[in-house]
Amino acid sequence: MVVDGIYYALGLVAGGGLVSWLARPLWALPLFVLAVFCLWFFRDPERAIPEGDVAVSPADGKVVAVKNEPGGLTRISVFLNIFDVHVNRAPIGGKITGITYQPGKFLVASREEASTQNETNTFIVEGDGARVVFKQIAGLIARRIVCWSKVGDLVRKGDRVGLIKFGSRVDILLGSEWKTAVTEGQRVCAGSSVIAHRLRH
Repeated sequence: MVVDGIYYALGLVAGGGLVSWLARPLWALPLFVLAVFCLWFFRDPERAIPEGDVAVSPADGKVVAVKNEPGGLTRISVFLNIFDVHVNRAPIGGKITGITYQPGKFLVASREEASTQNETNTFIVEGDGARVVFKQIAGLIARRIVCWSKVGDLVRKGDRVGLIKFGSRVDILLGSEWKTAVTEGQRVCAGSSVIAHRLRH
């Protein structure tokens, strides 16, 4: 579990206890329910990381777009609702060569415009001649992007790199060295779902 969930839950339980003491215990029930939800929301299960020349999804959620982008890139967009695990993972192993934060709007993350207009945190990971760019994108409810990594860090495929709180979106940009392995509407899991196979020339 991500430690943030414990802090949120403790605060809500304390608030519920105060409401119970000052008023009626029943009025505190919503706070206790929210405390349980926070513990569940910030879960961080272990994942079986696939081997081989593959890229894995950085996020749990639903693939809402697989589109061609300028420069011969393919963009895969994954939408996370509030019931998905929100810990983000490295899609490939290698070195983090760039992290760029960009302020922006908080549009509903499932909308196409969210890819370009919302607050984002962009990672570049390079390793073994391959390169993957992926973006943590805040949504209407998720208004905080958490980054646990820094430029220069070496990561393994599937390593935890950050978190987006309460509903969000992740975009993955793949170059011509990758063959996409997912389709729109497909559900994926961070670290364990293969989203692309690397082509060797």
